[in-house]
Amino acid sequence: MKADAARRGIAVEIVERPAADSLDGAARLLGLSPGDIVKSLVVKRHDGDFLFALIPGDRQISWPKLRALVGVNKLSMPHQDVALEATGYERGTITPLGSTTAWPVYVDASLEGRVALGAGAHGHSAFVDAAELAKGLDATVADISDPLPPRD
Repeated sequence: MKADAARRGIAVEIVERPAADSLDGAARLLGLSPGDIVKSLVVKRHDGDFLFALIPGDRQISWPKLRALVGVNKLSMPHQDVALEATGYERGTITPLGSTTAWPVYVDASLEGRVALGAGAHGHSAFVDAAELAKGLDATVADISDPLPPRD
């Protein structure tokens, strides 16, 4: 993961952290807001290929927006075993950096500043600059998320 980031010109700081029971808990442990934690989602295309969608932790993927951007009618979240096979990373550790296959990356336009994302191993987070990450991954940056619905 670090070697891939270095090849791409992305400065990354990997930090150890205790296990968290939720995204809010992880944000507290890292001293961040939930929106500064990146959810790295592996998305399966209808043709069997995959892509990464990077979404702020306080938002959810917008399937209609992502489908329109990718130009397909069907996208889905694969089973965790399929995601592991596609990326080499277990759910909860997924990052596009160092993935076994360099799938296309789509970054939500609201991601900015210093953010944390999966570092490829449980108990670790990778801090990066969101703009540097998008540039280094040659990502498509667009509005691909919606606010989370209010909690009861």
